[in-house]
Amino acid sequence: MKRTLGIIFFTLLFISCKGSEVIIPENGNENTFKNPVIPRSLPDPTVLKAADGNFYLYATEDIRNVPIFRSFDLVNWNFLGTAFTDQTRPTFVSGGGIWAPDINYINGKYVLYYAMSVWGGEWGCGIGVATADRPEGQFTDHGKLFRSDEIGVQNSIDACYFEENGKKYLFWGSFRGIFGIELSDNGLSLKHGAQKVQIAGTAYEGTYIHKRNGFYYLFASTGTCCEGLNSTYTTVVGRSDNLFRPYLDKSGQSMMENHHEILIQKNSKFVGTGHNSEIVSDDKGQDWIFYHAVWVDNPQGRVLMLDKIQWMNDWPYVTDKCPSLEADKPYFKK
Repeated sequence: MKRTLGIIFFTLLFISCKGSEVIIPENGNENTFKNPVIPRSLPDPTVLKAADGNFYLYATEDIRNVPIFRSFDLVNWNFLGTAFTDQTRPTFVSGGGIWAPDINYINGKYVLYYAMSVWGGEWGCGIGVATADRPEGQFTDHGKLFRSDEIGVQNSIDACYFEENGKKYLFWGSFRGIFGIELSDNGLSLKHGAQKVQIAGTAYEGTYIHKRNGFYYLFASTGTCCEGLNSTYTTVVGRSDNLFRPYLDKSGQSMMENHHEILIQKNSKFVGTGHNSEIVSDDKGQDWIFYHAVWVDNPQGRVLMLDKIQWMNDWPYVTDKCPSLEADKPYFKK
């Protein structure tokens, strides 16, 4: 009977959303959540808190055309639809998939950087950009910023935007070096005459830069992302007092030589723990990060994970350096 009532409730909830799908996590109780926070394949997540107070999350298109989810509390999510349609999706790589989106709010627009590639197409892939007036889209594609063969960086995927002192930058790369370059004022093209600068070595992809207390933190993933239960993806981090390096581990060794600190690695329930999102904060100022992992109990795709980032001596850490199974929810005023 309890199962029947649950099905009826879910059906009513689904209908009430006017076409949006409600993702109900398997929470331990009203104060905790369990990983995965969304038990479906959402690789390479990116998240932003919009002007309406909600969080919007996007991911590599295991759901075709780049899925968009919305949440108030980082735990309960609605599937809203996709950033593109088959008619509006980018086309600058023939037969290419849209990977590793990066969502930002720039000059009054929601700006989505993305990679487009086919598996193994390391010189034909590239980074593109699209914009929308609302975080739920639809997004208008502006085409490529560059391809690997144009910018001279093999495997140019996994974009990360960073803005400071009125200047806009893009960082990118995948196991052929991590690079950065200055963008134009609107963020939709490279700044005329800008030159790329390498900031990290060849062990990394899926990078994200976060600034806190005067330090820059380069988060990245090492290992293999996409081999199911054999995936070795691990989330790592280095720190610098300058945006463009050197990023160092705690002993002072450089990420240019592939040294780093481990942030999140596998445990008995989840492997392939990598490609983290931006850090976002709850109403208590607690920091949270999304990433994907392969769920040992159901190793289909790469599910969405959530964990708290804590800080000690200006270094980030996750409890036990591995995914939580059940943890206290982020705090938001109701």
